[in-house]
Amino acid sequence: TFKPLEWSLSEARKTSNGFTKVIVDKLNNDKVLGIHFLGPSAGEVMQGYGTAMKKGITIKDIQETVGIHPTSAEEISTLSVTKSSGKDAEAGGC
Repeated sequence: TFKPLEWSLSEARKTSNGFTKVIVDKLNNDKVLGIHFLGPSAGEVMQGYGTAMKKGITIKDIQETVGIHPTSAEEISTLSVTKSSGKDAEAGGC
């Protein structure tokens, strides 16, 4: 989870979190199979990733992308915790 900047400025949403997850095929060169994103401007954030997935993007490609700061979209390029690690996926601050 992460705290979208847009939501942290709103009293009504201050306690809300966003969520993002990348689904990767570990047996197929870490190819990205899907991305879940719950946060501001989700449609706009996901548009480019849809094209990238059709072109065979891998998790390494995403991790090597420089995220635009401060945006919610940058959360996708900073993901580092895997489900198999058992670590807490809560996002840290700047």
